[in-house]
Amino acid sequence: MLPQAENVRMRPGNWHPPIELSASEQSIVNRIKRAKLFTFLRQCRHQLFDEKFQEELNKLYADSAKGHPPVPPAQLALATILQAYTGASDAEAIEALIMDRRWQLVLDCIDCQNAPFSQATLARFRTALIIQGLDRRLIERTVELAQQTKGFGSKQLRAALDSSPL
Repeated sequence: MLPQAENVRMRPGNWHPPIELSASEQSIVNRIKRAKLFTFLRQCRHQLFDEKFQEELNKLYADSAKGHPPVPPAQLALATILQAYTGASDAEAIEALIMDRRWQLVLDCIDCQNAPFSQATLARFRTALIIQGLDRRLIERTVELAQQTKGFGSKQLRAALDSSPL
């Protein structure tokens, strides 16, 4: 006997996008002259979202009812960082995922025809992130990684993220 749909729970798995740049991604990186945050996040996303931090983020969805396949929280968190840094609204972030190859580079959805998640999913994730206090943790981890790797100006990043609400 199959379980009733309303009793089935789903939890997202960890996100494991490629670490090495593909030829297509390298081409995009080579064209980014400004907005180096995109390059930094693409090259360091596997460090920023290690298994331990992803498990922490996954707990945001521990009680989610079955519905659409869950989106990895690490992917949503990266979108949230980009959104805060660029000042994009939820609708603009979703549009950027479809239209802007820099966003696609970071979120592992090069040439996507549809965004990997909806505007509502992004908004719900951000709310859950803030309620659990993980928004500050995400900012701190991102700034620390920028400082350690020297892949992006940590002071510039902190100023931008601290002045923009996640």
